[in-house]
Amino acid sequence: MADLLDEVLADVRTLVECESPSADLAAVARSAEVVARVGTARLGVAPERIVLDGRTHLRWRLGPAPSRVLLLGHHDTVWPLGSLAEHPYGVEDGVLRGPGCFDMKVGLVMAFHAAAGLDGVTLLVTGDEELGSPSSRELVEEEARAATAALVLEASADGGALKTERKGVSLYEVRVFGLAAHAGLEPERGVNATEELAHQVLAVSALADPAAGTTVTATAARAGTTTNTVPAAGSFAVDVRARTAAEQQRVHRAIGALAPALPGARVEVAGGVNRPPLEAASSAALHRRVLTIASRLGLPAPGSAAVGGASDGNFTAGVGTPTLDGLGAVGGGAHAADEHVLVGEVPGRTALLRALVEELLADSATPAPAAPGHDHP
Repeated sequence: MADLLDEVLADVRTLVECESPSADLAAVARSAEVVARVGTARLGVAPERIVLDGRTHLRWRLGPAPSRVLLLGHHDTVWPLGSLAEHPYGVEDGVLRGPGCFDMKVGLVMAFHAAAGLDGVTLLVTGDEELGSPSSRELVEEEARAATAALVLEASADGGALKTERKGVSLYEVRVFGLAAHAGLEPERGVNATEELAHQVLAVSALADPAAGTTVTATAARAGTTTNTVPAAGSFAVDVRARTAAEQQRVHRAIGALAPALPGARVEVAGGVNRPPLEAASSAALHRRVLTIASRLGLPAPGSAAVGGASDGNFTAGVGTPTLDGLGAVGGGAHAADEHVLVGEVPGRTALLRALVEELLADSATPAPAAPGHDHP
């Protein structure tokens, strides 16, 4: 176990010390090469390099057998170049620190060690998840459709809990149009876009349903040009989070049906569903299996958590593939100065992941029993 931890820490340091901010294409490309080198050393096979819209993604297909289990992660981070100078890699008193360690470079290294020597696994590491996966979404969905299960190596929730629910995300821009006029001389000749915007913000905000866990939040807004002109146009952004696809679609239909409140005003809506929800039903069976494995291995039983943030697990669940998220590092501080990983948790989590993958591979390799009264060739 100590040898495994030493190897994991060495690999993590290599990845953390190669900065990989999502918006920097050159940095993401450099990081992909480092991830490819570390992964190849552990898996014994080189990945495919898939470049989409200038962003480098890596895909390992392990063994000659058809792939049945998808391990999913990303190597891009939110940390800008130069962050290492202020937040260097280090391990002290059992706590590992460094930009991107928790989200999610430790999870990547865990995946490499857990999948080594297995057949029938695809390991996909994308390079734009922190941006919303604009270039990799179709790739993620394609791999998920071919798998019997998707295991996402994002960091755990508080206390090591697995992420068994993630809210779906929808993003909109509501644009309002009025008619300009002089605010002092003849304001009555105008149609005030700021006033119309206020009506629409209230209408949109009323679509939230706290009891269902649905949030509808008006965010960045702008209207008008000068302080003495009735505004002719304005807009505001809307962030929607919903636990179920039904709730997500309810809000989508309502926002698409917005109508102007002021005579002469006009309303347009752009945007839509960004990520479907990871619903509890998608992860329930996998979480139960993890609890059984943990008991057998003598490991603490990981809890479950519903979270508002999204990941590529939303996409895998959205195409109907059973998905379990948050299988990566235990720690905290994602995207923050106190980002950290609890080193002592890494070996057990890696063993748990390995055992889960082995069971899923064994299940999918066993033919289902024939139904009574039916002959099968």
